[in-house]
Amino acid sequence: MRKAKPKKRVILPDPVFGDLKVSKFVNHLMYDGKKNKSYEIFYAALNIVSEKLSNEEKSALEIWKQALENITPLVEVKSRRVGGATFQVPTEIRADRKESVSMKNLILFARKRGGKTMADKLSAEIMDAYNEQGGAFKRKEDMHRMAEANRAFAHFRF
Repeated sequence: MRKAKPKKRVILPDPVFGDLKVSKFVNHLMYDGKKNKSYEIFYAALNIVSEKLSNEEKSALEIWKQALENITPLVEVKSRRVGGATFQVPTEIRADRKESVSMKNLILFARKRGGKTMADKLSAEIMDAYNEQGGAFKRKEDMHRMAEANRAFAHFRF
């Protein structure tokens, strides 16, 4: 690279749980710099999750973390041109990208859902991911299936 790598920004933990992961998730959820609104949506979604899954022994935060873990992909496919042909090459994902991809998928499929408020949609998607179903979990399964199908091209890895 010609330029120096940009510095990693320091992310402060969230005010309620004191967790960095929650702050990162809220940053992905945020539109137009409205961080307070994003925090409200996230905490409301966790409240809904704790009400609906009150029979679980885990807290809402633990359920959310488990849901994220359930939809975190291990491998992805990247397009690579070799001699005029484009191959889908399976590659393993870095830890920070895994986290980011899973958060983005959870939010993307929550936004696509039907429901009254974003908190309702997000809580429904979190519960689906926790139970290993829903759009975000299906996206992870599809990603793994594509990587498995293209395993023959793994030697083109870069």
